Amino acid sequence: MLIFYYNTAMKLLIIEDEKTLAESLKTLLESKHFEVDAVYDGKNGLAYALLGIYDLVILDVMLPGMDGYQVAKEMRRGKCGTPILMLTARSALEDRIEGLDAGADYYLTKPFDTRELLACVNALLRRQGAQVDELSFGSTVLDLASGTLACQDASIRLSAKEFEIMRLLLQNPTRNLSKETILSHVWGYDSNAVENHVEVYIGFLRKKLTAIHSDLSIVAIRRLGYHLEVTDS
Repeated sequence: MLIFYYNTAMKLLIIEDEKTLAESLKTLLESKHFEVDAVYDGKNGLAYALLGIYDLVILDVMLPGMDGYQVAKEMRRGKCGTPILMLTARSALEDRIEGLDAGADYYLTKPFDTRELLACVNALLRRQGAQVDELSFGSTVLDLASGTLACQDASIRLSAKEFEIMRLLLQNPTRNLSKETILSHVWGYDSNAVENHVEVYIGFLRKKLTAIHSDLSIVAIRRLGYHLEVTDS
């Protein structure tokens, strides 16, 4: 059987209101082959984090609109288990305890050495272990290393765009994802792609799910988007 090897980069989210720092961190992490989005305020940062598509969130404490402690608490309240690396200029023990109690996994004090930041990022990503090796829902599994979609003994390879859409759906299986959300996270904000591109690739994925006799269906809800459902056999 032909195996399709697809090297999927881990996705990181930076929530930092100092744009110069955010962009420098973004550049650093992209040079290490991560995919990185940067957001500059707490409310938008929380909205991005709750999409569930990121492998790690780098979160500043002092943010406009909603501070980092609130963002972390709302992420955990929303059942978002994405690891949080919290950044702050506050070095007091009480501040570190407050950050950890809010849901942060590690607390890094500014200023920091970039080598320490990268070590923290890699340690938190390693801690996820098998969680980042595959995604599953119902009887269907997406292998993140090979880009292969499988159901029991049947499997099929996905194209790069099919893989990214399926990954997004499996990370948010019961949440409706709008076409705009899929476009921005699969094609990028600066892309010329339109909503019809999403419809076409959803059609491709439906055919491939049928081909492997998957119990998953991609359900379209008018004006809300797409989500996954497990169908009765």
